[in-house]
Amino acid sequence: MWVDLAALIIAVAIPLAVGFTGTAVGGGGQSVWYKELNKPSWMPPDWLFPVMWTALYVLMGIASWLIWKEGGFKGQSYPLAAYFFQLLLNFLWTPIFFGMHRPDLGFVEIVVLWLAVVVTIYLFWHVSTIAAYLLVPYILWVTVAIALNWYIWMYNGQAEPEITEPLHHGVSV
Repeated sequence: MWVDLAALIIAVAIPLAVGFTGTAVGGGGQSVWYKELNKPSWMPPDWLFPVMWTALYVLMGIASWLIWKEGGFKGQSYPLAAYFFQLLLNFLWTPIFFGMHRPDLGFVEIVVLWLAVVVTIYLFWHVSTIAAYLLVPYILWVTVAIALNWYIWMYNGQAEPEITEPLHHGVSV
């Protein structure tokens, strides 16, 4: 019983840590760059994002724990590998979109994330339908995020990398 409880706590802590670390590394919705972007009228309020992501990370952790309980890492290597791969993609989106100011690359990355979540749900379904159902709010929220990312990319233009020093040092051609 204590092992299961400890495993559940760890399983929930992992996606929470990944999400909060991604935000710390990549910044977030509080940056001047993000605040100045054109956003759709149907965009959820800013306060909803941390609430939703926290709830989703908890559900993801519980889902992964349910899969782990059915054979551990050895017995459930494919579903858990898919889970950790989508978790990595989840982490990477924030630094790409917010940190690099690249909605274009963020869009490509989040579409790959969406596909990885679909694969994870499919693999979880064959082990635990409850675990698969726990990921349904996640795929729905990522679908909303794809639409938001696309809108921001389309209606704000391409971010240009900033050049901080001259390309040629003192030599004119």
